[in-house]
Amino acid sequence: MPEYLSKGSIRSDVTRRNVFFGAAAMTVAAACPGRAGAQTYPSRNITLVVPFTPGGSTDILARLLGQRLETALKHPVILESRPGAGGSVGVGSVARAPADGYTLVMGHIGTFAVSPALYPKLPYDPQTSFEPVSGIANVHNMLVVHPEVPAKTLQELIDYAKKNPGKLNYASGGIGSAAHIAMVALADRAGITMTHVPYRGTAPAVTDLLGGRVQLTFTGAPNLVQHVEAGTMRALAVSGSSRLKAAPTVPTVAESGFPGFEASQWYGIMVPAGTPKPVVDQLNTEIRTAMAAPEISERLSQEGAEVWTNTPGEFREHISKEMARWGDLVKRTGIKPE
Repeated sequence: MPEYLSKGSIRSDVTRRNVFFGAAAMTVAAACPGRAGAQTYPSRNITLVVPFTPGGSTDILARLLGQRLETALKHPVILESRPGAGGSVGVGSVARAPADGYTLVMGHIGTFAVSPALYPKLPYDPQTSFEPVSGIANVHNMLVVHPEVPAKTLQELIDYAKKNPGKLNYASGGIGSAAHIAMVALADRAGITMTHVPYRGTAPAVTDLLGGRVQLTFTGAPNLVQHVEAGTMRALAVSGSSRLKAAPTVPTVAESGFPGFEASQWYGIMVPAGTPKPVVDQLNTEIRTAMAAPEISERLSQEGAEVWTNTPGEFREHISKEMARWGDLVKRTGIKPE
């Protein structure tokens, strides 16, 4: 060691350097909170809010994704059901949550494309209250009837409905839900009148259909395929552009006399507005990786759904287009909340 550098002077120099670089790091962290947060994200449990009662397509997909994210992020992903007001209660609660990536919500066509036109005072704004992360799946609706309904095809159902206006009662998971809006779109196109019976979620709606208390529904295929296979429901059509692998003999609505008809559900993950971009990007990467697994794609196709992922920007653009499309139907058909 050179004589002009004593141990004390080296220690002082190192200390000054530590203080300088420590202060610099704090300045960078303060200026770039997203980057600092992303370096340690996640460090605790993540909550994934499902804004409907357990048992519906939203719940099924949330459980499927949650299990994968737990493994990838190495922290528990806790599913929390917060139903009410067509999903707006749960979605609204996430809009008010801290923008730190620890509270996610499963958004879908009803809560982000239909409700804005249906409810004038939503507790959230679909376009400004959230950062879209990624879509996860498209779920095709299946039109099913109770076995006692005298219709074995969509055309027979339409003929029966025209002869008996208002007699058929159809169930949905709530006003503005995907099942509700799909049936309104079909009835509007076919020129028929039926009575809507909204439930607090898909599961109780399906239960009452099985019991014969309502006559039909047009909801997500994953909730219905097992009942169709068991013969406790009769499938007449599906809402997608092609037939389902899970039910290849069931025609599409488009095939059944209504060219171009499509009214499927889409689902995706949202976080509160202001969530740091690195956190959003990390979640997007993990979600797209999870949903790309071959076993996930196979499982979804067997149940009448398909993987659908995208970038945050692409997802935001899709939401805007869907708001315009379904908002127009709501206004034109005069759908009103209770």
